[in-house]
Amino acid sequence: MKEREIERLNKLKEYEKKLYDKGIKYIAGIDEAGRGPLAGPVVVGCVIMSQDSFIEYVNDSKKVSETKREMLYEKITNEAIAWSTGIVMQDEIDEINILNATKKALTMAIDNLKVKPEVILVDALEKIDTHQIPYISVIKGDAKIYSISAASIVAKVTRDRIMREYDEIYPQYGFASHKGYGTAKHIQAIKEYGICSIHRKSFVKNFIQK
Repeated sequence: MKEREIERLNKLKEYEKKLYDKGIKYIAGIDEAGRGPLAGPVVVGCVIMSQDSFIEYVNDSKKVSETKREMLYEKITNEAIAWSTGIVMQDEIDEINILNATKKALTMAIDNLKVKPEVILVDALEKIDTHQIPYISVIKGDAKIYSISAASIVAKVTRDRIMREYDEIYPQYGFASHKGYGTAKHIQAIKEYGICSIHRKSFVKNFIQK
């Protein structure tokens, strides 16, 4: 591992080190993927990494290529003390709105963990149900904190895989490439073919004129 990467990872782990130094053992990082797309679910990833975890290239998922994210996903999930996801589908997003859907997916992810964390580090969400587990909300935490970065990769890869499966069912929309985000290609496909079952109706109406 190059010296610059070692320095970057050490900096990414500074916040957690302070918690480890206080005797906290199980720190869960949480992040979401899919708040903005016009189609598909919102996915929350949750990971508890060991204190000595030091996986090369772990970073905010948006800063990592798709190929590298897949590789990191395997390393993170194999190495994690515990990991989980929470998924809320498009119909429920339409019913309760994307913020509430994200918060629900977060609680689901906590419920799905096999190890109970002592503290949760979450990327920029407040007023969340963590079942009274203490949590700290960190703005841009996915770029600042190791476990949140790892969670962002788990969330992103999980959601991307779901969208690639949908691409096989609805190939005309190009979900495999844009993952449901409102690209020009995606919007044009909606205009041409109409919406399908995985489109978020509450989102599409804001972008597409009937």
